[in-house]
Amino acid sequence: MKNLVVERVTCARIPTEAGEFQLCYYRNNLDEKEHLALIVGEIDSQKPTLVRIHSECFTGDVLGSLRCDCGPQLNQAMQRIAQVGTGIIIYLRQEGRGIGLLDKLRAYNLMDEGYDTVDANLKLGHQADARDYTIAVRMLQDLGVTAVQLLTNNPGKIESLERWGIPVVERVPMLPAVTVENAAYLATKVERMRHLMNLNGRSPAPIRQPKAVPHGRPFVTLSYAQSVDGSITRRRGEPLALSGQESLTLTHQLRTGHDAILVGIGTVLADDPRLTVRLVAGPDPQPIIVDSQLRLPLTARLLTEHPRKPIVATTATADPRREAALQDAGAQVVRLPATGNGRVNLPALLDWLYQSGLHRLMVEGGANIITSFLAAQLVDRLVITVAPLLVGGLNAVGNLNGSGLPQLKNLHTQWLGKDMILSGDVRWPEEN
Repeated sequence: MKNLVVERVTCARIPTEAGEFQLCYYRNNLDEKEHLALIVGEIDSQKPTLVRIHSECFTGDVLGSLRCDCGPQLNQAMQRIAQVGTGIIIYLRQEGRGIGLLDKLRAYNLMDEGYDTVDANLKLGHQADARDYTIAVRMLQDLGVTAVQLLTNNPGKIESLERWGIPVVERVPMLPAVTVENAAYLATKVERMRHLMNLNGRSPAPIRQPKAVPHGRPFVTLSYAQSVDGSITRRRGEPLALSGQESLTLTHQLRTGHDAILVGIGTVLADDPRLTVRLVAGPDPQPIIVDSQLRLPLTARLLTEHPRKPIVATTATADPRREAALQDAGAQVVRLPATGNGRVNLPALLDWLYQSGLHRLMVEGGANIITSFLAAQLVDRLVITVAPLLVGGLNAVGNLNGSGLPQLKNLHTQWLGKDMILSGDVRWPEEN
């Protein structure tokens, strides 16, 4: 990159169906290709810029081929940037992930014979992805970009930009256009190329959205990650990242289908989670914290960073001074009946949530919360991420004290990256 020269030659106004852009022509001394930049608005070097780095796809961008999702991604990016009113699309002339149009067509023929897109490229003597983003970095620097919000599903682009000194402060997901013709191609992107996508406009796995519960409480999805031996952490109070990027994306997708998301105070103290939707497009659910003694720190990110202030469920014995401090910080504190051991009564909490219009609840832990919801038979669906690790630590599910164990119906398993996702509807003993 040291000897790379990238020069902006000229720009022109280009009105499009998405909006008006400035189209800038660049030349360079590396590949002699005509790379382009589509620009909307004024670029503020003091703020992150919304950016799409798009590699040329003649078949998708021009012909509207259904074998890929390139054309729809370009259109999405143009529309998104035009709506925001400022941003850049870098259009790199890197046909076929850098192999050129001729070998791209040859790869298509191999794919029709049963090869996936990765193996087709390899059989032709190419890398799985031969693209290079150094020219894009120089173009962004020329346009005054110092940090980006990157429209992409490809973590390789993020890594490349950050390697060359442009921080990616946020990944903005691209919604894939899934067709019969490109479904296998997109699945290969997820499984072999690390792409972060929600196939069929939902999630990489066919996780069904929550439904109404006839008995007047929220539909409860219990979701957590564990090791092969059932551990969620090495020891209580110690955070442990188990989910890979692909399964974490699935978790964020699940969040979008719920009105609220619930964790116990132990999870907040150990992990300081945000509980937002960041890896996919969709609304942030209302955060709920079960905190019988109001131990929630005023510095917790759920208080300081989440766009929706948390609802804190507590008991009558909680300190009124802590309640006042949390309310001053924006939290809604709800006092509920307690169980015999002084914990928040979960059926009472679910009744309050239902009456408050929160009818779809996602529960994410920790161990006490997971066990309590199962013991009370208050779970309608389980989504468990199993990471390929042996931890030998704190189990996700503790002693259920003789409670009837549930069975799973409509069971589905799928590999996402290195993780196995197990999901199913819960059938309790009395329902059999």
